[in-house]
Amino acid sequence: MSGTTEPASQLLRGRTAIVTGGGQGIGLAIAEKFLAHGASVLVADVDGEKAAEAIAPLARAGGNIAAQRCDVTVEDDQTLLVQACLDRFGRVDILVNNAGVTRDGYISKLSEFDYDLVLDVSLKGAWLGMRAVAPLFRGQGGGAIVNMSSLSGKVGNPGQTNYSAAKAGLIGLTKAGAKELGPSGVRVNAVQPGLVRTAMTLSMKPEIYAAKEAEVPLGRAGLPDEVADAVVFLASPMASYINGAVLEVTGGRGI
Repeated sequence: MSGTTEPASQLLRGRTAIVTGGGQGIGLAIAEKFLAHGASVLVADVDGEKAAEAIAPLARAGGNIAAQRCDVTVEDDQTLLVQACLDRFGRVDILVNNAGVTRDGYISKLSEFDYDLVLDVSLKGAWLGMRAVAPLFRGQGGGAIVNMSSLSGKVGNPGQTNYSAAKAGLIGLTKAGAKELGPSGVRVNAVQPGLVRTAMTLSMKPEIYAAKEAEVPLGRAGLPDEVADAVVFLASPMASYINGAVLEVTGGRGI
């Protein structure tokens, strides 16, 4: 990891961010990029020990970062997460709703439990997170929320009716939230990653992964850092007039 590397311009200097599902993959990449751009970061994950281990190298390198256990489907956990960030860093400026899970299966075989779980974590979890920060952001007259959707929410994936529905729902949540919170100076946007090289995608059968990669006009899968760069942009003052937008980070796949 490159947590000690500082870019020429620190877009998030002085700001504090909460990143859910930050114990691995894209969430951890987002946390690292936020640090590099001068932010303080509270990483939340349902596995608090894993999150603490994941951020330990960043903290040792001098990053202003901490970890907190949070089940995003539990309202009290979300409330405690915001308070923990205030207690540790004194403020909250950015929320990244990144937590999500997959439980794949065709409709006839997908259990109701697995359907509910994916919707609860990805969609209800983001809604609870937005609700937890909304009074604070309104009171301070600003804030940025970035919801992590997926290309699956745009094009749909067979065997992922639960995941595709959740990620599509995040777009509606983002746009409605942008209209509700915009008058208070709060921006709500979404990122839709496509095929990204993470432990989850690399666990696919090689032939399936290769077929998906062949659909990308740029000819390759993306990297977690490339998704994180888009999140940094939307969370930063450079996106001060961007609200209710959906930014695709797909290499052109799905257009």
